[in-house]
Amino acid sequence: MEPVEIRELFKARKVCVLVPTYNNENTLEKILADVLAFTDQLIVVNDGSTDSTRERLQKFPQVDIISYPVNQGKGFALRLGFKRALERGYEYVISIDSDGQHFAADLPKFLEKLQDHPAAIIIGARNMEQSSVPGKSSFGHKFSNFWFWVETGLSMEDTQSGYRLYPVKHLRDINFVTRKFEFEIEVLVRSAWRGIELEHVPVRVFYAEKGKRVSHFRPFWDFARISILNTVLVTVALLYIKPRDFFRSLKKKTSGTSSMINSSIQPSPTAQKRSL
Repeated sequence: MEPVEIRELFKARKVCVLVPTYNNENTLEKILADVLAFTDQLIVVNDGSTDSTRERLQKFPQVDIISYPVNQGKGFALRLGFKRALERGYEYVISIDSDGQHFAADLPKFLEKLQDHPAAIIIGARNMEQSSVPGKSSFGHKFSNFWFWVETGLSMEDTQSGYRLYPVKHLRDINFVTRKFEFEIEVLVRSAWRGIELEHVPVRVFYAEKGKRVSHFRPFWDFARISILNTVLVTVALLYIKPRDFFRSLKKKTSGTSSMINSSIQPSPTAQKRSL
């Protein structure tokens, strides 16, 4: 698609881009400039950054900016961005990280997929086999995919990618409880339980050299929170979701069987006329 077509599609489908950011002063400006090459419908949530983020954002007066003084976590920033998007009349949000991992050039892929799946969460599936991917990221990727399957019965290529399209109009009735990195797990699992379709598109990913990479993931505390969340989600899935789905399926089968029986015992119009 041509740039003009892409801009028009963003407007026609009421899609905006959301960039949650926390202390990514070295990569933020490039990310914003790259996104603005495709659309001006851009929201940035400055999640309590303590570096030069606020000053750098002043260079982009056309961007819708939300700032607050104390860091609250990525999940909080995303949820606040969703709320702003709905207030602005948008129906879809594409979230992209500000650390330089994602490429704005992949934005059109989400728009193309959206045309056939208008109610789906669309995940940008990364190639985790490339040599630059850190070992801990590869392990976390497999770990997250496994627990997502346990909790929902669905297999997904990449449940950890932060590059996603959210149909925010379908998520506003869900009361999410997490505020940090684990929100990106909660939103997928609870959406799947609601029957919201989950799709994916292949996207590129860039990991900077060790020492230059900026990550705010704290292995002990964040992994502990994710483990607690997975424990809760598995418990809910086993005690409520799976029994609910089983009885719904059973009810449908019973209803279908009853309809077939009723239709088979009804006399045909010809038979009714003959009896008269």
